[in-house]
Amino acid sequence: MNIAALPNRQKLDSYWMPFTANRQFKSAPRLLVAAEGIHYTSADGHQVLDGTAGLWCCNAGHGRSQITEAVSRQLATLDYAPSFNMGHPIAFDFAERLAAIAPGPEGGKLDRVFFTGSGSESVDTALKIAIAYQRAIGQGTRTRVIGRERGYHGVGFGGISVGGLVNNRRVFPQIPADHLRHTHDLARNAFVKGQPEHGAELAEDLERLVQLHGAETIAACIVEPVAGSTGVLVPPKGYLERLRDIATKHGILLIFDEVITGFGRLGARFASDFFGVTPDLVTTAKGLTNGVIPMGAVFASRAVHDALMTGPSNAIELFHGYTYSGHPVACAAGLATLDIYEGEGLFTRAAGLQAKWDRAIHSLKGARNVVDIRTIGLIAGIELEPRTGAAGARAYDVFVDCLAKGLLIRVTGDIIALSPPLIVEDEQIDEMVSILGDALARAA
Repeated sequence: MNIAALPNRQKLDSYWMPFTANRQFKSAPRLLVAAEGIHYTSADGHQVLDGTAGLWCCNAGHGRSQITEAVSRQLATLDYAPSFNMGHPIAFDFAERLAAIAPGPEGGKLDRVFFTGSGSESVDTALKIAIAYQRAIGQGTRTRVIGRERGYHGVGFGGISVGGLVNNRRVFPQIPADHLRHTHDLARNAFVKGQPEHGAELAEDLERLVQLHGAETIAACIVEPVAGSTGVLVPPKGYLERLRDIATKHGILLIFDEVITGFGRLGARFASDFFGVTPDLVTTAKGLTNGVIPMGAVFASRAVHDALMTGPSNAIELFHGYTYSGHPVACAAGLATLDIYEGEGLFTRAAGLQAKWDRAIHSLKGARNVVDIRTIGLIAGIELEPRTGAAGARAYDVFVDCLAKGLLIRVTGDIIALSPPLIVEDEQIDEMVSILGDALARAA
């Protein structure tokens, strides 16, 4: 596709695109103009199978009329209302619905909900809550936060500090943070379906950092249960359980970043439920509104929440918030999204597709340049051998090739990620694998 082929010779100069090589993109743009079900329509009229649920967010697929109608009704009723010292009913309704399905077991759910506008905002909010909690319980020296190498927690200053992507960190200053080692181990865990056997001992890094910095300086540790944006890194068996034990032992809050894994991606409502490990805080966004309207939410335990509900009743307990916290139209989209998830059984549908998904994706083992395949829930990571002196180039070429043949994939470095909408059917999984297999065969 070239600019001349675009409707009305669309101008591309003004839009500074995020996480994009702007000059490369604008020399050969790829534009999507419509979406329905599990397909996009490109600017030249071709159907494109959505292998990534948009950007890990459109879990119920595209063009859901139930969400459209709910948004339209809300816009006609109350388009915006402030959330600072004011309220509107739909935000409280949505919080109650979320509390009912919140991460954690009955009697221990993280059922206190703080609304944000995105995953990045959710992460920075959770970090601030953690530090404020420690101060509230008399542990004001706990200001350090712990992340993990190859972790992605958005682009706020807190998120890049705990994140483990060098390109996100090298230009910008950060808050005090340290990092666990990542769990990716090709030598011992290649071509695994589900959780790998080796690597639980890497959780002991948290003990090492306690010894290095002192527990009295550490407020929280944040990890993605499954790291998505850095190439589908699945936690080894026992790893998350050990992190939970160490954090509890030292009074460190454990935060799960479930911006990607929340709302059915692994075949359970949340990854914390799937793995049976309950953190103290959970960050969400993306699937919260099916990607229709930007919104995020932080789920907090009652212990964390209640520790801040002290002092004079007219005092602000957490000096934090956003103009769009609990936005009424976003809440309407979120409520309609929950109705779809629950009505169509999408929270658990990935579990029923797991065997088919594993077989189909792992059939690519032995394909040209494939050095590893990782699957869990309805997520897959296919790792390619990099070209000498051109890391990421091979996967990018596969991305462009797949798009030309009607499949949208995501690449990070030389890792291909797949995460289709939870409404995907068996034949569409086969189509994805066929298109991707052919593109891998053509990749030089």
